[in-house]
Amino acid sequence: MQHDYRTICHSNLLKDLPKRTQEVITRRYGLPGQRETLEAIGRSHDITRERVRQIEEDGLNKLRSGADASPCRYIFSDFVGYLKNNDSLKREDLILNHFSANEPNYVNFLLTVGAPFKRVVETNEFHTFWTIEEKAREKAKAAVNLFASLLKKNKQPLALPSSVPASYIEISKEIMRGPRGLYGLKDWPEVNPRGIKDKAYIVLRGEEKPLHFTQVAALINSSNIFISHRSVIHQTVHNELIKDPRFVLVGRGLYALKEWGYEPGIVRDVIYREIKGSRKPLPKEEIIKKVLSQRKVQPSTILLNLQNKKYFAKTPEGLYTIK
Repeated sequence: MQHDYRTICHSNLLKDLPKRTQEVITRRYGLPGQRETLEAIGRSHDITRERVRQIEEDGLNKLRSGADASPCRYIFSDFVGYLKNNDSLKREDLILNHFSANEPNYVNFLLTVGAPFKRVVETNEFHTFWTIEEKAREKAKAAVNLFASLLKKNKQPLALPSSVPASYIEISKEIMRGPRGLYGLKDWPEVNPRGIKDKAYIVLRGEEKPLHFTQVAALINSSNIFISHRSVIHQTVHNELIKDPRFVLVGRGLYALKEWGYEPGIVRDVIYREIKGSRKPLPKEEIIKKVLSQRKVQPSTILLNLQNKKYFAKTPEGLYTIK
């Protein structure tokens, strides 16, 4: 149901207050316009900040005593229904924009004078939210902490458990919903990508296979999970990935994730590690097989590297070892 919040506030709520009280409240809550400080209002009336606060509080108390009268009760009923549908709480910016994206200050003012509504201010753990439940913060904190522990244990994004309301996560400063719809800790790049490298990381994890840097750039640009109006240049992707230890160059322009078991280095380095790890000389066929599991190159490239007598030697039996 649509309401004319501006008319209701000025014609039904504020009209019976003293003129100065009306002005203080309208300026404090930005009805309409920008909200003003106690100090700014005090200067224009040549009174102290404390006196402005007293005028504001006296006016709000008078409004609260009669705010349940029509038509406000219908508005409050809508607010209550919305909060009940969101497990009794909602982050402040979301509830204000839901009811009036153009004039959220009026919704904020009506919530302030409505008896059932309580504003819980921002803390280190939560964003500011509105609720109709006395112990909302405690319930949200318990649920969010439990889910955060689960995320830390699994070390990867998860679907939101049915026991944790989405509205609890919305107010959390520790957990957030990632681009692919899963939830994780806010400092995880797959949940809160902060640049090209993090977006490339998400793309590669989603594809689950090595990709050429031009493919990575194309997928970033075409994906609807990233909110950006600027196209990514493929050469920029290449420049970023080659410097980030999360990515390994496994072929000509091909990148894989180190967490998949790929190790950094050129083909010669891979051969060296494989032979050293076996602790015995290896036939060329086995070396080729092992290197191809780490690099997307031609077998001839591997054989050419094996001929480097500075690093490798061939035994009388035709096996290869480290020189």
